[in-house]
This record gives sequence, structure tokens and C-alpha cells, in this order.
Amino acid sequence: MLPETLPSMNLKSVKPRITRHPDGIFAVDAEYVRPVYAAAHIIQHNGRAAFVDTGTNHSVPHLLAALEELGIHRESVDYVLLTHVHMDHAGGAGLLIQNLPNARVLIHPRGVPHMIDPSKLVAASQAVYGVDEFRRLYGDVLPVPQERIVSVPDNYRCDLGGRELELIHTPGHALHHYVVVDREYSAIFSGDTFGLSYRALDTPQGPFIVPTSSPSQFDPGQLVSSIDRMMSYAPQSIYLMHYSRVTGTTRLAAMLKAQIHEFVRIAKECGDLPDAHNAVRASMMDMWLKLLQQQGSTLSAQQVSDWLEGDLELNAQGLLIWLQRQEKGAKV
Repeated sequence: MLPETLPSMNLKSVKPRITRHPDGIFAVDAEYVRPVYAAAHIIQHNGRAAFVDTGTNHSVPHLLAALEELGIHRESVDYVLLTHVHMDHAGGAGLLIQNLPNARVLIHPRGVPHMIDPSKLVAASQAVYGVDEFRRLYGDVLPVPQERIVSVPDNYRCDLGGRELELIHTPGHALHHYVVVDREYSAIFSGDTFGLSYRALDTPQGPFIVPTSSPSQFDPGQLVSSIDRMMSYAPQSIYLMHYSRVTGTTRLAAMLKAQIHEFVRIAKECGDLPDAHNAVRASMMDMWLKLLQQQGSTLSAQQVSDWLEGDLELNAQGLLIWLQRQEKGAKV
């Protein structure tokens, strides 16, 4: 369990993994699950700074140590931009904000109640992960004071030292999701809307990317529309939580949308089988292995599974929950 505040913590013992990207953008390894698995991002411009997503409570010392290493004063952080309130993205927000005296937390309106009182969000996450695993991954999730929160409508704009950031609502992965559009630098911070791309799975053809259909609000039609909306800004680079910067966005968007359509087929094909969950998992992994092989990957099936196992499990749960919603709707 972490203390509620970290003002006197000796951060010199914490060695953050920082990747320096162009245009004042830094990826800080959130140290979630394993290295190079989840990244919070810092945007710095004209002496002001913002975080995009926070990781978990366990990430916070690394984020604060990154500020020190980069020479960014905590007082100069204006925003904590939470793309959505899933625990791996926002679980550390309550603790982090206690250490950033001037920062406001920008949240989708649907996510605001869950950050003021995280109890329902915690309970939902515990249902997915189990109580013990949840505590290991996330610790005790602290609320964000209501007076520090800004509820952001679609197309909300905020100013970071003269650099305009536009927040657009992008449902599909979650109803409470937005992405951060940085028009000046042709970049988007996508949370989970633009999928997952682990650097260990890169091939000579470039990044390999997969959608995330984790419980419980996955909607394939909304997700495809959100990807199309993001691509309407013609981003040259997209910054993912899992894991950081990708380019060649047109190719990746097409790959994501093709897989989302395949997800739907797999769910419908496997949904009535006696062991639907494992059937969905097996079909999804088979698809990923074939796509990686087509992209020139030389990784073994076990190496691929090592990186995608957690996503495979959550995706299977999310797909079957989506299918149940579809079937219930059809019966009404």
C-alpha cells in the first residue's frame, strides 16, 4: 500500500524509464505488469506540462521521478488528461494529483462520478481480475477531489502554454473514452481506442497492432467509427498507452478495422459453443499468429502468447459480453 501523499519521498531511488520523442513528448514506463507494457505520456511546451494517463498507484513514483529527471517542476503541470477511467490508465490519478498542486484532471462526463468515488469502478475491476490480483496490480485507489476535475464535452479544447489540445469523444472501447488531438504536431494520444502495439512484436514491416475489446463496453461499430474519426485528422503519429509512439497510421488503422470485423465473426461463430470462452481465445490467437507471420515475424507462438495473453483473456470476456448484449437486444 502506498502512502496518500509522496511529497517527502526520496525519488532518487526511483529510476524512471523515459523515451524521448519529438515535439516535447516523453513516454514514461508505468511499470505496469512488465517493462515496456504501459506508458504514461508527458507533453511539455513553453514551460508548461501535462500528463496523458497516469498508470496505477505503483506508477506514480516513476511519473514524479520523470518530472525531476526532465527538469519539470510539479507546479508547472497544468493538466492530467485521463483518456478513460480504466484502472491501468487512471488508477493512479488520485495519488498523482495530490502531488501536482496546480493540475486539473480532465475526464469524460461519464467517467467523472467514478473518479470522485471509485468504489463502483473498483468493484467492477475486481470482478474481472479477482480481489487479490486487483490489489497486487492497483493497490488502494484514491478519489480525485471534485474541485480538481473538469468534465470535458466533445471537442473540448485546452491550452498548454500556447499549444492547443483538442479532446474528442471516441466510444467503442469504453463509453467514457476520449482521445487527445495535438493538431500542431499531427499527433493523437489514443488511450485504448487505437488498440495496442507492443514494441516486442514489431516486425521489419513496422508495428503490429491489435484492437482491445476488454469488458464491459466494447462496441465494434462505435470503435470503427472512432478510428475513422481519429484518421480524419490525418495523424502522422499516434501515442498509445500500450506502447507509446507508432507511425504509418493509415496501415495500422486498416489492420485494426479488419480485426474488429473478424472479432465480430469469431464471437458469433463461437458464442453458442459449450466452451465459448476458450473457443474465442483460440480463434483470436490463431488470427494474431497468422497476421504476425504475414508481417514477417519470426517470434514463436509462445513468445507471442507471452505478450498477448492478458489481452487475449480480457478480449474474450469483452467479446462475449458484447454478444450477450446483442442477443438480449434482439429478443426485446
